Amino acid sequence: MGFYISTPIYYVNGTPHVGHAYTTIAADTITRWKRMTGVSAWFLTGTDEHGQKVLEAAEARGLTPAAHCDDLVVHWKRMMERLQVRYDRFIRTTDPDHTALVQRVLQHLYDRGEIYRSEYRGWYLVKDEIFVTDKDREERIASGDLPASAFRMIEETNWFFRMSKYQAPLLAHLAAHPDMIQPENRLNEVLGFLQKPLGDLCISRPKSRMAWGIELPFDADFVCYVWFDALLNYLTGAPGFRFPPDGTPTAWPADVQLLGKDILTTHAVYWTTMLLALELPLPRHLFAHGWWVSADGRKMSKSEGNVIDVNLLLDGFGVDATRYFLMREIRFGADGQFSYQGFMTRVNADLSNDLGNLAHRTISMVEKWSGGVVPARPQADEALGTRAKACFDRYVAAMEALQFKEALDAVFELVGAANKHLDSRAPWALNKAGKVDELAGVMRDVLEITALAAVLLAPFLPTKAPELAAKLGTDVPTLTRRLMGGAAPLELLSPGAPLTLGEPLFPRFDELPPAIAQLFAAPSAAPAAPKETTVSDPKPVETPVAEPAWIEFTDFAKVALRVGKVVEASAHPNADKLLVLKVDLGEDKLRTICAGIKSKFTPESLVGRNVVVVANLKPRMMRGIASEGMILAAGGVEVVDLLTVDAAPGDTVR
Repeated sequence: MGFYISTPIYYVNGTPHVGHAYTTIAADTITRWKRMTGVSAWFLTGTDEHGQKVLEAAEARGLTPAAHCDDLVVHWKRMMERLQVRYDRFIRTTDPDHTALVQRVLQHLYDRGEIYRSEYRGWYLVKDEIFVTDKDREERIASGDLPASAFRMIEETNWFFRMSKYQAPLLAHLAAHPDMIQPENRLNEVLGFLQKPLGDLCISRPKSRMAWGIELPFDADFVCYVWFDALLNYLTGAPGFRFPPDGTPTAWPADVQLLGKDILTTHAVYWTTMLLALELPLPRHLFAHGWWVSADGRKMSKSEGNVIDVNLLLDGFGVDATRYFLMREIRFGADGQFSYQGFMTRVNADLSNDLGNLAHRTISMVEKWSGGVVPARPQADEALGTRAKACFDRYVAAMEALQFKEALDAVFELVGAANKHLDSRAPWALNKAGKVDELAGVMRDVLEITALAAVLLAPFLPTKAPELAAKLGTDVPTLTRRLMGGAAPLELLSPGAPLTLGEPLFPRFDELPPAIAQLFAAPSAAPAAPKETTVSDPKPVETPVAEPAWIEFTDFAKVALRVGKVVEASAHPNADKLLVLKVDLGEDKLRTICAGIKSKFTPESLVGRNVVVVANLKPRMMRGIASEGMILAAGGVEVVDLLTVDAAPGDTVR
């Protein structure tokens, strides 16, 4: 029944930032593409509105939880409106139909003996609304990740879902469907997690402690645990879904569920075992993308104070540039660094210089020399036609694999080829020599590449792609019908269609927009205080802002970064913090690399993971074992994560 995609539902208490925009734009982009190909698509997004943190935030504001959520949900809808996201449903976990579904599911599982009552005593992490073990608490406090005050000791009766019962069936399903969890390294993480015995899941909270949630239908003294409640939104939001299923056609199972890698376990384990217990199909694909990190390699988060405000990007650069950068800059699934300067450089180079300049100078030349209409020509340049067909095929394959960067790479390589074609064929010289037919052929071919770019960029650039098509005397729906109907990629335009030059498609930014530049402005000096002579206070010591330790590109170019696949991993026999890895770099033999990441990773969780290796680092002995390289990791005193990429062993990272 068509194509069904979902984003995670976003925590209503939070503030929309670049990570939320990234997931939502990705879902919107693939939905637009599916519709362009004639597929009926359903796109679900929304907000998660129950739980203790929401209750406490509402009380702090003097509001009811419902009023608090009604107030905050506006920011999420506004973000999507500004990003021109076309969802089919924005679900809220306070919606009546969602509440009804959750209660039907709970009653069904209770009636079948899948839910039982038991006593619980242990630590509760309020921030994440989860119970944790003593060991987990001690490790997070010792690492400086969280203060002791973040945990509460709780002893209470609760209701539990028999999640452990479905560990073996889940493993069997993943063995039969290894592409369900993507990218591959995320599957390896889940398989590593499932090597340990899976416990049962506490799915309730007593009303005496936390009353903001969906009441359990079989015990009015409890409400449903927020994660159990929230995950069921994917069924509530599936058009035509009924529970229990009654044979009515439905969009379930989802084709793609997008999520950030930080909520992989809840989706790959909690959600899947819930579906297995309900005897419902599992989603076809769970795709866990990476994080945007700051220029210094730290994960962006509210607590770190380095969150990127999407509204600043939209105000300063516009919706098309914002969507384009986030989809083009990194391979979907990997982590990527964000900087405003890098954003501006990418937009200038690709959109302003390559695409915008190609369209503007081509239309300008046709206006001057060929009557300002799409010229006729006998046939397309054979080499360009072959290249355009290869671009289209590569684009389609990349879009179907959710590899947006690769799809855009294909388009902009063709745009680059069109710019080079203009330079090499020199239409100004053809015009001067009176070679009218040759001139018409060159200009038509380049206009056709521009038209192909307009239709292929339509899922990414919701305002500029239609604007570009209009400059070419057509529109995106017409170009789409012709391309999807089998027309050759360089036969999309109608000879004689009027061209419109107008203003350049994309402005060039010579400096950061003022609102963004303000973020980096030095604080103005306060007026000097009157000099006191009667009190001798010590002078405050000013900490100077450290200048970056700049290096030349030639220095950086000496570092060989390569993709490596971890084949084996074990604890170092002579060191508490080191792991010994055997890494495939596409060479004749595996590399041995010692990495100080034992506090964060178990050996089994690393096997199969693609990492980034400094491949030309001089080997050195580390506690008796020769280490032949270095793996790049993120974090400060403690490792937070490894840099991972989805590429073949030995591929260059650049």
